[in-house]
Amino acid sequence: MSGINAKPKVLVTGVTGFLGSRIAALLLDRGYDVRGSLRSMARADEIARAIRSQHGAKDGDLDFVEADLMHDAGWHEAAAGCTYAIHVASPFSSALPKHEDDMIVPAREGALRLLKAAKDAGVRRVVLTSSTAAITYGTGTPPYDEEDWSDVANPLCTPYYKSKTLAERAAWDFARANGLELAVINPGLILGPMMERDYSPSIEAVRKLLNGAYPGTPRFAFPIVDVRDVAEAHVRAMTEPAAVGERFIVGGPSLWFREIAAILRQAYPERARKIPKRDLPDWLMRFVSLFDPVVRAVIGDLGRDVRVSGNKARSVLKLEYRPVDQTIRDTAASLIELGLA
Repeated sequence: MSGINAKPKVLVTGVTGFLGSRIAALLLDRGYDVRGSLRSMARADEIARAIRSQHGAKDGDLDFVEADLMHDAGWHEAAAGCTYAIHVASPFSSALPKHEDDMIVPAREGALRLLKAAKDAGVRRVVLTSSTAAITYGTGTPPYDEEDWSDVANPLCTPYYKSKTLAERAAWDFARANGLELAVINPGLILGPMMERDYSPSIEAVRKLLNGAYPGTPRFAFPIVDVRDVAEAHVRAMTEPAAVGERFIVGGPSLWFREIAAILRQAYPERARKIPKRDLPDWLMRFVSLFDPVVRAVIGDLGRDVRVSGNKARSVLKLEYRPVDQTIRDTAASLIELGLA
C-alpha cells in the first residue's frame, strides 16, 4: 500500500462466483479497493457490472487478474500490493467427478498457490472459504462445531467434501509453518439473492422446487446461511484480531427439503400446486441414484442430521444471521426476477 490516502486493497479469488462477487461488492461498500482473480478475463466486464450494481459498490478501484488454481502464472501479480486476501475459489460440481483428484488437487494446490503468493507479497492476513463439509463427516455428533473435522476415509465423504477438508488442512499447515495470519470461514448451504444469471449450484434446489421439477422432497437436510451473512463474516474475519488462527462455522438452522418447500408454498401460493408436499421414500431415492449422478453424489446424506453451531461467529465476529425463511424467500424472488424460475 502506497500513498497517505491509499485504501487497503483486498484480493478476492473466485470473484465471478455467487459468494466471491458478493464479498467484492461488500468490500467496495466498506471503503476497500478490490482486485478479483478469475480463470478467464472474458467475464471481467460482465462481473464488474454486476458488482458495481450493488448498493455502495460504485466507488473504489476494482480490477481483475487472470489466475488458475492449477497454474502458477498470475498469482504473484494478483497478490502484489494487497493488504488482505480472501480465497473463495475452489472447484465445485453437483455430480461426482471422473476421478476425485479432479476436485481435490485444484482445491488444495490452488489454496497453496494463493497462500504462497500472499506470503511473498507481504499480505497481512488471508481469509479462506472452507465449508461445513470439512466438519460434519468425522466422529463428531450434531450440532457440530469448529472442533470437529471430516475424515476423508469416511465412506460418506464425497470428492467435494474431501477437497474442502484437505484444502483447509493444507492451508492451516502452510500458515503455521510460515507465520501467516489465517482465518477460515466454514459456511453451510449458501442461499440468498443473486447478482447475475450465472447462479451457484447451491441455488438449483430452490429453482427446481419453484419450477415443479420434483414429484416429492428427498429427505436431505442442509444448514442454510444467507450469502450476505457469509460475505459479512469474511470481511469481519479479515480485520478482527481474535479471528487469527480460528475457523468459524457460518450456518443457521438445518432445514429439510420439505421445510424449504413449505416456505416457498407460503411465499408463492400461485405456485403451490407445483411445489411438493410429501417426502419421497428413501428406497426410491436410492434407486434414482443408480441413474442420476447428482443424486448419487449425495445419497449418503439421506436422512442425516447435519445441524451445526454458528455461535462462535456470533460471539467473535458479532455476526447476526438473517432469518432463514427470509433467505429462502429472497433466493426465490431473485430467481423469478432473473427469469430463471
